[in-house]
Amino acid sequence: MRFLLIIPTVFILVTTVFALMRATGDPITAALGGKLPPDQLQQLIHAAGYDRPILVQYWEYLTNIFSGDFGTTISDNRPVTEVLTTYGAATLELACYAVLVALVLGVPFGMVSGYFRDRLPDAVLRILAILAYATPVFFAGLILKLVFSVWLGWFPVAGRVSTDGEIAMQLAGADSGFMLIDAFKTGDPAVVLDVLSHAALPAIALGLLTAGVFLRLVRTNMIGTLGTGYIDAARSRGVKEGRLVRKHAWRPALIPIITVAGMQVAMLLVGAVLTETTFEWRGLGFQLSEYLQARDFVAVQGIVVLMAVVVAVTNFLVDVIAALIDPRVRY
Repeated sequence: MRFLLIIPTVFILVTTVFALMRATGDPITAALGGKLPPDQLQQLIHAAGYDRPILVQYWEYLTNIFSGDFGTTISDNRPVTEVLTTYGAATLELACYAVLVALVLGVPFGMVSGYFRDRLPDAVLRILAILAYATPVFFAGLILKLVFSVWLGWFPVAGRVSTDGEIAMQLAGADSGFMLIDAFKTGDPAVVLDVLSHAALPAIALGLLTAGVFLRLVRTNMIGTLGTGYIDAARSRGVKEGRLVRKHAWRPALIPIITVAGMQVAMLLVGAVLTETTFEWRGLGFQLSEYLQARDFVAVQGIVVLMAVVVAVTNFLVDVIAALIDPRVRY
């Protein structure tokens, strides 16, 4: 039943995006207005059908989307579906790195913070969590680049892979779009290390945003779990505190993270736009900023719709997983 809610959700999102994109007029005038003579501009508008009634355009827009046609970009004349498939893998790869960083930092430190409730480690970690959550992604990215790339020279400043690594992948015929997978296909550890070194700072900048949320969530649930009856019973049997945390308390504290993870997908996608722009990570976020500057609303429309669909489907999958893990959850 909950799966059916995806349909009206996506429909509302698609309609909203269409309305917002048309609020400034037709996409061709927005992108090329002032760059072409009026007669040529009018010919392009007529050829694209943007001079027809808005309801006719809307119906054609819906029909094309459900048939997999998101239109053609105005600035570089590429099918939007090609843009999505070409750059979508880069954004997905960055999001996976960011989630890994968030879990590695947020979960262990959340457990420590909950265990040392209202003591110095807890206070320090809570402040760090607030800073991680409140710091703008682009600012965190700039600070990381300044310290670790410019000052220390430990990591590359931008990009997904060096020129040598890209050549090695091309020679190996690796073109999946996922740099780490392609690096492993080359069989060269230096290429793998090259890809990981390029991904480190963008992943940390984007992952810190979610790590702060995970830390505070795990802390809260850890405190609640440590106060339950079965933990008190385990203490009375002489179970050591370390074992209580490692074996008994941490798993129940992780269940809410699964639910919250779905909501964080939207934040990751929004953060990816700023992160990819800061590090010149050529994914959907980077392309979205480029198309916004070019006022190419056809491309913007397609990318935003895809992101909206990803968020809706991900939230559904997270709800299903949460219900499978925790029998108390029902939809």
